[in-house]
Order: sequence, then structure tokens, then C-alpha cells
Amino acid sequence: MNLPRFVVIAVLILITVPAWSQFYTPKNYPQGYFDWPVKATKGLAANFGELRNNHYHMGFDCRTEQRQNLPVLAAADGYIAKVKIEPLGFGKAIYINHPNGYTTLYAHLNSFYPELEQYVTEQQYLLKSWKVFLDIPPGKFPVKKGMFIANSGNAGASQGPHMHFEIRDTKTDKVLNPSLFDFPLPDNVPPIILRLAVYDRSISTYEQTPKLYAVKKVKGEYVLPPITTGSNKISFGISAIDRYTGSTNPNGIYEAVVYDNDQPVIGFRIDGIGYDETRYLNAHIDYKLRSSGGPWVEHLSRLPGYTNSIYNTKNGDGIILLNDDSAHQVKITVADANGNVSVLRFSIKHSGTAIPAANASNTQNAREFIPGYINLYENNTLSFYLPENALYDSIRFRYSEQPVNDGYTIYQLHNVSVPVHCYFPVKIKATSSLPDKMVMHRFANGKNDFAKATFENGWYKASFRDFGNFQLMIDTIPPAISPLGFKDGMNAAKLSSLKFVVTDNTEVIKNFTATLDGNWLRFTNDKGRVFVYIFDDHCQPGEHELKITAEDQVGNVSERVYHFTK
Repeated sequence: MNLPRFVVIAVLILITVPAWSQFYTPKNYPQGYFDWPVKATKGLAANFGELRNNHYHMGFDCRTEQRQNLPVLAAADGYIAKVKIEPLGFGKAIYINHPNGYTTLYAHLNSFYPELEQYVTEQQYLLKSWKVFLDIPPGKFPVKKGMFIANSGNAGASQGPHMHFEIRDTKTDKVLNPSLFDFPLPDNVPPIILRLAVYDRSISTYEQTPKLYAVKKVKGEYVLPPITTGSNKISFGISAIDRYTGSTNPNGIYEAVVYDNDQPVIGFRIDGIGYDETRYLNAHIDYKLRSSGGPWVEHLSRLPGYTNSIYNTKNGDGIILLNDDSAHQVKITVADANGNVSVLRFSIKHSGTAIPAANASNTQNAREFIPGYINLYENNTLSFYLPENALYDSIRFRYSEQPVNDGYTIYQLHNVSVPVHCYFPVKIKATSSLPDKMVMHRFANGKNDFAKATFENGWYKASFRDFGNFQLMIDTIPPAISPLGFKDGMNAAKLSSLKFVVTDNTEVIKNFTATLDGNWLRFTNDKGRVFVYIFDDHCQPGEHELKITAEDQVGNVSERVYHFTK
């Protein structure tokens, strides 16, 4: 039978479609529906899925030319559904619902447009809280595409001026990759593969250091010399970055797939992540390697405790068995959201000699904790357990005690090179008669966490989300209140604002309240550092009494009263 020429061409095209594109179903999001959301030269400081400490980056960080107060614009028609103000996180943020079922978010803002700013201020005074998360009636603030809605800034957990932008599914609140919505960012640059990591999967990933190989690019593809390994059960990881045309900023990659002898083994794609899922980044990367100062390495396998993962596991969890002496031909494809692809090729074979036991940690006397199970440890003075979803891979749990002269014993629970997904309760035997003033202190590698310890049947209990050193402490010290450039009895006519630094020995300020002549006064607390009141019509000319009250997490209270003239 003779086929028409155009049919033959079509069949050839189907046959030659790259294998990497067949491993995933293409996404079908609206193209060109959303406009660029800030009036500035188009560019990214970070993309969706970029690797961060304990989380993925969840949107676009749109450049604002290293300036603040550039116009932020509604990306499409809709209405303002929510407004959020917080000391860290987004700082000031606007949520806009759109009729096509998506929500856009604009964060790290300096101020809202006047009508919205007035409304939010009224709500803050009504609620007597600067920190708010407001649901706004749908018809109250409609917007049109390109409408001015805010000024860009550097508020919240921002390290420099930019505007954070997200697209979410309105029903599920899942954050989607904006790169899939056809924004005007030309990209014909394939990802850059930096290194390969090889793991011995006969033991936990936390009980080893992977073998790292620097790759070379030859004739358009990345290559490695043949690899020989002593393990017959292996998995891979990669270090890779992405860039778009005209940018040198190292962004996160979108997709990677592993092939063993041309058969797809596993892959991951970062196209949608919920904020309840973002901490799973710690299961996606080699956390132990990174926490010790090593590079970012993304696992090309699913760790046992990583449920509902970003990996496509229909062909397995990514572990490859080398049960013969033949070389396996491995291909790893790394793609960006615009279809640019880089390929790494190499061969790997089993050496026939097992890896010496010395490569693993000496953990003969340690207790094994296993993901997917409740793991409990207890003795006469300390007790804690890890919920079922706490661990991503097994560990040989280590514990020690260090008595302290004139103080409370320090208990070491494993080490911070192993991540914990969720909060877990720690109990320490009570030795104090001040149950309302007890705090549990966790510390490791210069980082401190403090939590109020509640008294339960002779034990003090608090919850944490990291291993480390744990110690009880009595806290009877109230917060310290320090004015900046302001003092009692002064004439404040030349001041534009009032500023106070509030600190506590446990680093936690539970409540801050300011009243002016008996009425609540709105102080901002951007980045959780300084409380600031900018003079407005809530402080009229004349003599005033300002009362500042600060409370820590165990109820210690400080109060300062100042008189000034405005």
C-alpha cells in the first residue's frame, strides 16, 4: 500500500519527537491572558521552583530596576479578593481573582492605591491590628487589566527591591508556574548542567556522601567518562540552573528525566506547588550535602518518605539495579518551561566489588528511625516522637546529654543535617516550680528557636521542626522597649514618625500595643525589626500621651509611657 507523501512526513515527525516530551502531558494554560504586572523593564530576579532554604520559590520575582515605588499593575480584569499585611513573608500583598478561575498575587508592596489604602487602614483600626489578612467583598474593588493597584517595594521577607508575582488556581489555591502562561520573556537558552551525583541506595541517603562528577559539554551535549561503582543499587542527582535570553541570573530548572538504556526511569516537573507542599523541597534536594556547605543537588529519585511528590513514578522510584557486569547507558534530559533541553550522557556499571562498609556512618549502637512510621524515643528525663510524615529517609538516630553547671541539661537530638518535615513534640522532665515561665530553647549552628513550654503531668512540652540541641530555661525577663530618636517630653513637631525597637531574650514578641491618648495607634513592624508610626491625622497638633506595651510568649510585660508635643 502506498501512503500519501504528507502522511509519511507526519509519521516521521511523530517518530522523531524527543522522548523527553512524551514522558509528561503538555500543560494547557491560557496564553497571553495575563500582562506583565509591573511598569519596569521586563526581567526576573527569580523564577518559579527555584531552590531556597526549606522551600521552593513560588512565583516570579519581577525586577523593579533596583528601585521602589514603581507602579504595580493588574495582570488581567478581575476584583481584589484579599489583602495581606505581615512583618515577614509577603509584607504587603494583594490577591486578585479573575473570571477564568485564576488568582494573581502581588507582594512586597510599599503601598496600595489610595482607595484601597484607605479601606485597609480603616480595617486595621477597626481590628486594632496592623497585621491583617482581609477577605474583601467581590464587588468592592473591581480592576481592569493594566490598572494601577500598588507601588512596588521591599517589604516582608524581601532582600532587595522587587515585586513577587504568583498565579494560583482559585479553587485549590495551588500556585502554578507563571512561565507556562506565555509572558514576554524571550528564552532560547537551554539549562546548564553542572554536576552529577551518584548514590548508593543500599543505605539511606543521610548515611552517605554521594560521589560527585563535574560534567563537560561536547558538541552540544554534556558527557562524562564511564563510571564504575561498587553498589549494585544506585540513584542519581544533578546540579543544574536555567537562564533566559539576555539574563545571567541563575534560575531553577523546570523538568528532568532519567533514561536507562533508552527507557524512562523517573522524572520530575515543577509546574504547580501548594504552600502546604513547598517544604518537600527538603526531600527533593540532598539536604545533608547542602546543610554542610555543599552545592544544591536535586534528587532524580523519590525518597521513601516523600509522599505526593513532584516525581513521575509510573516506572518506579528512580533506583537503578546494576545486577550484571554490563554497562548501562544513561541519559538525563533537563528542560525549561519553554522547551529548551539539555542532555547528559554517560555509562555506568557495577565493579563487581562491594562498597566497603567504612563508607557508611558508624552507627552500630544507634536506633533506626524509618519514614512512614511513628518513631519514638524516651528515657527518664526526655521523650519525643516523630509523626509518620516527619522523615524522608531512614536515619540512625543519635542522642546525647550534656549536664550544665547552674543550668538545665542540654539534650542533643540527632543533628541538623537531617531535615524534619513537620512539627514534633519534645518533653523534658520538670525540675522547676515556675510552670508559667518555662521556655524550651532549641539551638544549632548559630540558629535559635524558642517556644513556650507547657506543663503536662510533671513534664514540660514544646514543639519544633528541626533536630538540634534542646534545653529548658526560666524566663522572667520582660521585653526591652527602646525609642529611636525620640524621648519623653520632647517637641516632636519636626519628626515624621515615631520608632521603637522592642527586643526579648527569647526573641519572641507575642504582643505589641500602642495607644495615643487612650486610643489604639497603628504601628507597622516590617521585617519584624522596628515598630514605626508615621504621623497622620490620628495625631493632631497638641500635647499627647503615648503608651507602649510589649509582651513576650510567657506573659512577661513591659510598659512605657511618653509625653510629647506635636
